[in-house]
Amino acid sequence: MRHQVKGYRLGRSGGHRAAMRKTMIMQLFEHEKIQTTLAKAKSVQPDAERMITIARNSLNASEVEQVNARRQIAGQLGNASGEIVRKLFDDIAPRFKTRPGGYTRLLKLGPRLGDNAEMVLLELVSE
Repeated sequence: MRHQVKGYRLGRSGGHRAAMRKTMIMQLFEHEKIQTTLAKAKSVQPDAERMITIARNSLNASEVEQVNARRQIAGQLGNASGEIVRKLFDDIAPRFKTRPGGYTRLLKLGPRLGDNAEMVLLELVSE
């Protein structure tokens, strides 16, 4: 039984799952939409929204707290995320300054031809 077990395992090892999550979040912030399977999108969506909330809350914070927030997000995304973190804090977060949550949406695209997996478009809400 899986009582109180959070998250999606996605048929991958822990390291592979973490790397895939980081990569998908960085691609979402870079391109502002990604096409993926429903299970992967549902596993990535809460983490991406949490990062946007951290960036949004740091807009009204002191300079020290802003630096801390940037370092926290960079630590979660890994070494090659400098440009992505800059875009998140300078472009994406100010867009959602007045929005209380729900920064992303899932649009179902139908099944994939090869294996019939449910495909979705995970995108940032335009506002």
